[in-house]
Amino acid sequence: MGRLVHFEIHADDMERAKKFYGEVFGWKFEDWSEYAGMPYFGAVTGDASQPGIDGALIKRQGAAPEPGQAVNGYACTLGVESYDSTEALILQFGGKLAMPKYALPGMAWQGYYHDTEGNLFGIHQPDVNAK
Repeated sequence: MGRLVHFEIHADDMERAKKFYGEVFGWKFEDWSEYAGMPYFGAVTGDASQPGIDGALIKRQGAAPEPGQAVNGYACTLGVESYDSTEALILQFGGKLAMPKYALPGMAWQGYYHDTEGNLFGIHQPDVNAK
């Protein structure tokens, strides 16, 4: 079975990326650089007893994505309790709006942003009243 078990976020500035994801989503980081042979920080994204996966920040090996470029990889979406407060934190800590909040009718609020490293990600707040 091909279940997703790990993700990697490519970053030009590891400290800036750790601060962004730590402040906005509360992630914790562990230095795994010695094992990887390059700057590599394991990302603990939440309580292991809850659904979800952990991942890592990896030092970008090439050019960052250009603004407006089509997605050429996976776009991860993070579940949040409050869309509006999470959006405020994203913007406060250097993220940029890619696609504004919209309703998935009867299911959730969804939107997309660029992190401080230019990577695209989404946020998703369940809400049966979304319309």
